[in-house]
Amino acid sequence: MNILLNIIWIVFGGFMIAIEYVISSVLMMVTIIGIPFGAQTLKLAQLALWPFGSKIADNGWPSGCLAGIMNVIWWFLGGFAIALTHLGWGLLFCITVIGIPFGLQHFKLMKLALFPFGNSVN
Repeated sequence: MNILLNIIWIVFGGFMIAIEYVISSVLMMVTIIGIPFGAQTLKLAQLALWPFGSKIADNGWPSGCLAGIMNVIWWFLGGFAIALTHLGWGLLFCITVIGIPFGLQHFKLMKLALFPFGNSVN
């Protein structure tokens, strides 16, 4: 069932979201300072292509000052715009009963788009 849901997901917006993550990643990796942000965004792009069956482990607020600062910087650089995209798609899908599982996946990805550091994808 997860395979069917993932295929439907890719057709109805998942591919666009993954492209958005990849573009953000490439733009971040242009500078040396942005490489950690780009690497995290590539992980989110992989999750955006295949969200059903993937588990997200919340490790809490990341330990250490650097990871917390990176979450805040990411929020301003790209996380907010991507989270708004997830919010829009999630609300659009939740209009119908059939779309609710897809909308919930977008809401899950929206949280990760805002604060990617401190979460791991399994």
